[in-house]
Amino acid sequence: MNSPAAFDLDAFMEQCQQRIQSVLTTQLDTLPPLAVNLRKAMQYACLQGGKRVRPLLVYAGLQAFGGHQARADVAACAIELMHCYSLVHDDLPAMDDDDLRRGNPTVHIAFNEATAILAGDALQSLAFRLLSDPSTMAVSDTTRLRMINLLASAGGYEGMVAGQSIDFDAVGRTLTLTELETMHRLKTGALISASVRLGAMATERASESQLAALHRYSEYIGLAFQVQDDILDVTSDTATLGKTQGADEALNKPTYVSLLGLEGARTKAAELCNGAVAALDGFDHNAEALRQIAHYIVERRH
Repeated sequence: MNSPAAFDLDAFMEQCQQRIQSVLTTQLDTLPPLAVNLRKAMQYACLQGGKRVRPLLVYAGLQAFGGHQARADVAACAIELMHCYSLVHDDLPAMDDDDLRRGNPTVHIAFNEATAILAGDALQSLAFRLLSDPSTMAVSDTTRLRMINLLASAGGYEGMVAGQSIDFDAVGRTLTLTELETMHRLKTGALISASVRLGAMATERASESQLAALHRYSEYIGLAFQVQDDILDVTSDTATLGKTQGADEALNKPTYVSLLGLEGARTKAAELCNGAVAALDGFDHNAEALRQIAHYIVERRH
């Protein structure tokens, strides 16, 4: 029996990025013209590129079970809308007060603060509207409800919002490594973890034990993503990052680099990557995208 052809992660990423860009554009362009400036702000927040890691993970989670990508389009769109909403609010003056995002002025700079708040609100609600619409995704009602519940948990008090609150309250004080990991498991890791499982759930082929393994995998890469972000905040530059380099240090935020040192943070990222790959031991070659994404997360330069 011939071994499967080598998996081309770059090609897969490019294809997924193009696909989610098309899906997002269609969904935002077809919104009714009720508040034109608000719609422009929503498009501005979502359509200027970015790594699209979360939709990529949705499609990779689906691919692990041999599903057709069209089955995951709505889930991928919903998770990216949630992510974009979080960035819009994260950049606000009351939060991180950032001027740059993806190399462009942040939404509150390009428009105004009130419009940015409303755009974030609208993107969040659109994510749930798409995921809850029976006409958009061919899954059972039970699966749809589980997917909605997962996204709500990951994006709300039990996930991203709680993590952001902890992050906000931690400015200027020292966190232990355990406290820092708890914060990032919520703030960054929760949506990343949901992404992988939403893709798998869209196939309706994943067993509970397989979903649990994917949860372990995604917890590792969620932390690894943040560790690498902390490393890049020190080692990269504003032009490469597309956002202000050194912003965490300027705000006196606790980071993996501040706690572990640069080399310690790099070691931590490598350990998390290895743990993620090990969590996929029970999966066949269809999960190769997930394996390679784990390495990409700790090797990326922006």
